[in-house]
Amino acid sequence: MWAAQPSDLSLLHALFYTHSNADLETLIAVDRGAQQDRVVGGSVRVSEAMAADLGERVRLGDPVRHIAHDESGVRVETRSGVQLEADHVIVTLPPTLAGRLEYDPVLPSWRDQLTQRLPAGSVIKCFAIYDEPFWRPDGLNGQAVSDRGPVKVTFDNSPPDGRPGVLLGFLEGREARLAARLTEAERRTQVMDCFARFFGSRAARPVHYVERDWMAEEFTRGCYGAHFTTGVWTSYGEALRESVGRIHWAGAECSPEWNGYMEGAVRSGEATARAVTMAR
Repeated sequence: MWAAQPSDLSLLHALFYTHSNADLETLIAVDRGAQQDRVVGGSVRVSEAMAADLGERVRLGDPVRHIAHDESGVRVETRSGVQLEADHVIVTLPPTLAGRLEYDPVLPSWRDQLTQRLPAGSVIKCFAIYDEPFWRPDGLNGQAVSDRGPVKVTFDNSPPDGRPGVLLGFLEGREARLAARLTEAERRTQVMDCFARFFGSRAARPVHYVERDWMAEEFTRGCYGAHFTTGVWTSYGEALRESVGRIHWAGAECSPEWNGYMEGAVRSGEATARAVTMAR
């Protein structure tokens, strides 16, 4: 759930996160749990549908680098030098990335100290593609959980029509950090060894192998979300959702319900939009 080691996060955060997402069983369950659904074609389709409705108001390929703010409004500047002015701005980046933007004037120390202490988890997502989901005729569902790594969790990620067969495995926490320093060929060998241990020798011979190191992605720098290190909730928790003048914060990490999930991101977005509307 956190893609981290127990020593990386506080017990208070683990309890908050579990409570905000119903209970521990719901969090880890596929059958009527938080892991049960997928979006056919990828969850990016949700963003694409929203962008289609907004049309040219969505600017792609020009990330924001600077936010100037005062009592009269905000000015956002992109990497290409484009400047946009508004009454308010909502920052939806993960906290650690939000802390890397330039602010004028600089953010209060307690907000910046908070973002220094909200790291993303460590994840490499690995896909093995086969002609068919060969594990199904054997009565297997493609799911595995193990206390031996480096892959400790797998899912059947085959498309709805069942072809090709796709096994999805995660390298998380310490395993991901160590594997990130290996070559792709070395990581593939380790992943295939785990798949073969779970599903037999045929799992070691995929037609294709694809992986994504979310720690290396510029606009995530890790997954699945931010986690609070020891002492952060009690020392800086109030700064998580508190606006700084006309700068507002939203995202999956900012939601008291379904924290860290897409459901939480939607709830946070709606709540922040209401707050901005009331502040105008």
